[in-house]
Formats: sequence, C-alpha cells, structure tokens
Amino acid sequence: MDKVKIDITILAPVEKVWDYFNDPKHITKWNFAHESWFCPISESDLKPGGKFNNRMEAKDGSFGFDYIGIYDEVIPNERIKYHIEDGREVEVIFEKIDENTTKVTEIFDPEKQNSAEMQREGWYAILNNFHKYVENN
Repeated sequence: MDKVKIDITILAPVEKVWDYFNDPKHITKWNFAHESWFCPISESDLKPGGKFNNRMEAKDGSFGFDYIGIYDEVIPNERIKYHIEDGREVEVIFEKIDENTTKVTEIFDPEKQNSAEMQREGWYAILNNFHKYVENN
C-alpha cells in the first residue's frame, strides 16, 4: 500500500509548532480525531531510540488503546521519523514558511484494516485539531 501524505499550514513560528507537537503537556490537549475521544496520558523521550506512548480513550469509557512508537530520527524544528509497534513508519516534516508560518506534513504507512481514505481523514482530523490548538494558545 502506498504511503499517505497530509499537510496543514499553521500561523505560528516553527519553534512553537515543534514544541506543541512534541511536549506531552500539549499533546494531551489536541491528540484526538473527534471530541468524543481524549488523550489522557502522553509520555515521550524525544531522541533517536527514545520511546513515546500516547493513550487514546473514548470519553464514554467504551474503548481505549496505547499508540506506542520508537523515534528513528529527530532533527529539532525540522523532522521526526518514527515507527510504531506494528512496524509502520511515520515521518513528520516541519517547514518554516516565514517567521510566523509553519507547514506540517505527515507521511505514513497506512494499516490494512481500514481504507487509506478513512485513515487520511482520521489523521487529518487530529492534525487539524493540532492546528486549532496551536493557533488558539
């Protein structure tokens, strides 16, 4: 299956975008695709070989899972590459457009259970949540 690519432009400096994307105290505020979900716990050791875990849960308590990965490459304010437990790879690119504009691009291997389009929509919903959180804080 081909990699899926999504991107969004955020009106904020790249340093702020990087911080809000990677700091667990911010991740718990935006890392969910729908308001019926939340991210109660986020842990991250942001370095090559470091591990992260973002706990995702339905607010009604009906379902939850851990999104766990290992960082493969970390270039501050520029790029992160990681792989998740099932071996799929993800790359996140932070592109400074100007002093107050940053483009974030995510490229990921889709899983096989759901259509690539459904996954694109889910990942984009999370990225759009991130975009709103950064611009409103």
